Amino acid sequence: MRLSEPRIAPVPESDWSQAQRDLMQPFVTGGRVFNVFGTLIHHPDLFRRWLVFANHVLGKSTIEVREREILILRTAKLVSAEYEWGQHVVIAREAGINDDEIRAIGSNGDGLGELEKLLCDAADELVRDQMLSADVWRKLAEHFDTRQVMDVVFTVGQYTMLAMALNTFGVQLDEGLPRFEP
Repeated sequence: MRLSEPRIAPVPESDWSQAQRDLMQPFVTGGRVFNVFGTLIHHPDLFRRWLVFANHVLGKSTIEVREREILILRTAKLVSAEYEWGQHVVIAREAGINDDEIRAIGSNGDGLGELEKLLCDAADELVRDQMLSADVWRKLAEHFDTRQVMDVVFTVGQYTMLAMALNTFGVQLDEGLPRFEP
């Protein structure tokens, strides 16, 4: 998050149309709506269509949750997406990624295992070059099948695209979520 206040503020629940209310119903957790959803609901058609892709990446991907979260955290750090970082630190911890690993994912990768470093390298290349080198492709293909490698690429792509939107719209970090460490 680079902006100190939103350019597009979340739509208050009291202002939702019935169509927005129907779409948002699954995202109201304990009376709370995350700022990402409250912001994206300004454009219900876009939000509904984006959810299909986001649901695949987050819930139906062929890669393991731990692997997905490593990719998301690394991407969030690379593209300065503090909102994504904060949300996914919580999810990563639930997936068994400890705080030392989270710090390593967000920095130089020291202390990570071979596969974890490979996933960080893949995110680095995809964000920097918008493609994978022959070396990283070969190494990924040794660990994953074709569908899984595709999911690696689309995970980094999804969270790079989302970062552009969240950073541009000024979506603020939800209360209680961790910030980037200095």
